[in-house]
Amino acid sequence: MINFKKAQLTPEEIATQINLLKTRFEKNMTRHAELEWKPIQTKLEGDENKLWSLHEMEKTGGEPDVLP
Repeated sequence: MINFKKAQLTPEEIATQINLLKTRFEKNMTRHAELEWKPIQTKLEGDENKLWSLHEMEKTGGEPDVLP
């Protein structure tokens, strides 16, 4: 039987991930000048699965960013 770990981040991992994404968002404003960070952050904080997926992308060398 395969035992899968539940996709869950610690509060520290969540804060780190949010800060990393915010920094990348602000660095690449030309990609999404019409968007604001706060609504995006609110959505991410409300969906642990999305944060987990983004966290896993970061672990493998991906650099997820927001696109309109």
